[in-house]
Amino acid sequence: MPKGNSKDKSYKPILPGTNAWPVVQLSKNRKQFIAKVIEEALNKIKDATPGRQSLREELESTLYQEKLRIKQNPWRVDPQDDYRFWEQVKNDLVELATEHEARKQEEEILHRIVSRYANEIAGNFKKTRYQFTREMVKFGFARLLNATRVKRFGAFFRNEYTLKDKIQVTGKAKQLRKLAKRGTVVMVPTHFSNLDSILIGWIIHVLGMPAFIYGAGLNLFNIKIFAYFMNSLGAYKVDRRKKNSIYLETLKMYSNLAIQEGAHSLFFPGGTRSRSGEIENSLKLGLLGTAMEAQRSIYMKHPNGEGKKIFIVPVTINYNFVLEAPSLIHEHLERQGAEKYYVESDEYSTSYNMIKFLIKFFTKGSDISVSIGCGMDLLGNYVDDEGNSIDQHGRFINTRDYFTSNGEITADKQREEEYTRRLSQIIVKEYHKINRVFASHLVAFIAFNLWRKQYNKLDLYDFLRLPEEEMVINYDVFRSHFKKVRKQIFKLKKENKVNVAAHLKGNIDDVIKLGIDNVGMYHSKRPLLTDKAGNIITKDLNTLYYYHNRMNGYDLKKHI
Repeated sequence: MPKGNSKDKSYKPILPGTNAWPVVQLSKNRKQFIAKVIEEALNKIKDATPGRQSLREELESTLYQEKLRIKQNPWRVDPQDDYRFWEQVKNDLVELATEHEARKQEEEILHRIVSRYANEIAGNFKKTRYQFTREMVKFGFARLLNATRVKRFGAFFRNEYTLKDKIQVTGKAKQLRKLAKRGTVVMVPTHFSNLDSILIGWIIHVLGMPAFIYGAGLNLFNIKIFAYFMNSLGAYKVDRRKKNSIYLETLKMYSNLAIQEGAHSLFFPGGTRSRSGEIENSLKLGLLGTAMEAQRSIYMKHPNGEGKKIFIVPVTINYNFVLEAPSLIHEHLERQGAEKYYVESDEYSTSYNMIKFLIKFFTKGSDISVSIGCGMDLLGNYVDDEGNSIDQHGRFINTRDYFTSNGEITADKQREEEYTRRLSQIIVKEYHKINRVFASHLVAFIAFNLWRKQYNKLDLYDFLRLPEEEMVINYDVFRSHFKKVRKQIFKLKKENKVNVAAHLKGNIDDVIKLGIDNVGMYHSKRPLLTDKAGNIITKDLNTLYYYHNRMNGYDLKKHI
């Protein structure tokens, strides 16, 4: 991992014009591409349900789940004819004819469902809107930065500060650019905030790369301002309420075929924002598996070796604070503790609230960093700048061999599922290696563990109910533990097991102050602050727990 960051660098576009972008080519042939998704998904589903009763059961299960979704969890973004469509499916299933004709009719119903899903999922990238939106995001964020960093009249209209002053890009940016010219990149970032998609989109632009397609939660399309941005920036829609296999197969086929077409892709393999605040330690294998299937399919279609290689690039997004932290940790605790805990609803579900969200985010002088990891192949081997795979012994290897049986490229579902599991585990390790430790992460981790050890006989939920007034840590005690843990962090960095922000190396008292000032700085109830005597206190243990979790996975508790 290179030292410093690339925030002051300017990157030229890797392709001469937007017409050469894979996502532009995909959008030009949108109807044909959707038709191909429908056809391929239908074939796969029919192959998986060869018996008449098998397909009928799949359709009935899908109908049941969709009716339940409409009743229990409707969204504004849902189509107006949602209820009517599924009522018609229900009626058609009831009225199926004789057994001889039933399979054909069932397949016709399946076709309608898959077609509906494919058209819902499909992105609607438009080159002109992309360019306009890109400039609008850049302009709007820059105005906010200038208005808040420069406290004087007229600062809103100045250009003194840009996003490059706010967002630091570290890691393998140059390699990422080279790989994007040699093959197809699948970027897999950590996911903490609703801002992640826009920030990553901006980073892709800054690095001079073509627009990526990416899966965005359908719930975000409830928010009109986000819907416009995401439609313009290459998003396709992912509805995480839909768990039925017909929808999931259609979604995976969309991703698979887009990657085969050479469209650089981005998805959050954790599946959704981290509710606990910790780096993802268990990834969803569905969309990740589509990259595996796409690579095998490319090899099968190009036996002469001309097919593009797919590269996996892990990315960690590092914030001092996450605006949604209180609601996210409430949801996590409710899931983990069932009846022991109460969950509150997401507070950023409207355009008005999202605009407030953006303004409040940029009114704080807290930096963000985006850490780009080393490129890997689908087996988790590192690749060099030319895209050549290198095994753990430093030898060049041909990834085609991993998909070969008896001298031929073959489809083997069990084998590819095992490869995908292995890849997911390697990505998690990479997240921890390229993660940048901020002072805010460290002060939260140390304070929470000092209090937790003080009340170690209580379970977590009883501990979190303790009155905050009882929580006080003598500053000298806190400082001593901070010094010890920071030393261990630097040791882990030397071992290439983590990265650190430059500010963590400063004078210890300055670093502690910076961390306390930044952690949860927006929240009305601060997770960490100092009292008049200079001791460490908290106003919100739950949110402190969220920020503490960021440092899980490094075996640091034993040093406190």
